[in-house]
Amino acid sequence: MLYAILCYAHEETVFAWSREEEEAVMAKLIEVQTPYAEAGKLGPVGRLMPTTAATTVRKGKDEPLVLDGPFAETKEVLLGFYTLDVETLEEAVDFSKQLSAVNPGSSSYEIRPFLVFRPGEIKQSETKT
Repeated sequence: MLYAILCYAHEETVFAWSREEEEAVMAKLIEVQTPYAEAGKLGPVGRLMPTTAATTVRKGKDEPLVLDGPFAETKEVLLGFYTLDVETLEEAVDFSKQLSAVNPGSSSYEIRPFLVFRPGEIKQSETKT
C-alpha cells in the first residue's frame, strides 16, 4: 500500500533555522530514511517552499481566480511529504514516529493511503468502482 506522509509545521520556525541547524536536522532525517530507501519502500520526498511562494487557483463563478499565497490560514502548514510503500499502516506510523523523533520542525505527520494515477494507463473499465 502506498502512503503519503504529510509533514505539518510552523514554517516561521523551520525557515528561520541557521545553515548548521538545517544540516543537523537533515542528517538525522536521512538516517531515518536510509533503511526505507535501501529496502525500496521510500518513494519521492518533497519539501515545499514557504507559503509566501504559493499560488492558489480557486474556482470562481465564471473564471478560476488566481491568488497569491495559500487558500487556508493556519498556524501549521504543509511543509513537505514522503511517499512510502509498505504493507501495513503500522509500518507507516512507525516511520512517522521515527521522523518525528528527529525533526524539531514538524509538529505533526498526517498519514493517508493514496492511489497513483498515470494518464494513459487506466482503461475505461478500470475507472468504475
